[in-house]
Amino acid sequence: MLVCYTIACMATAPSTDDLLDEFLTQRGHDVETAGWEENYNKKQCPDCGGLHDTAASECSVCGWSPT
Repeated sequence: MLVCYTIACMATAPSTDDLLDEFLTQRGHDVETAGWEENYNKKQCPDCGGLHDTAASECSVCGWSPT
């Protein structure tokens, strides 16, 4: 005699960050952080937080660059 069981799979809930990004995007906000951040008169690396002159094109701390 062969008995089969079906196990229901539950979908994973989206993360809180995904829900917040979706909420903000629907209301016209740009949630992409693909570029340098500004900190006074310096550029700040979004990866490690390193500060650089405005002419910088690559982070000298971690090597990040906005490609």
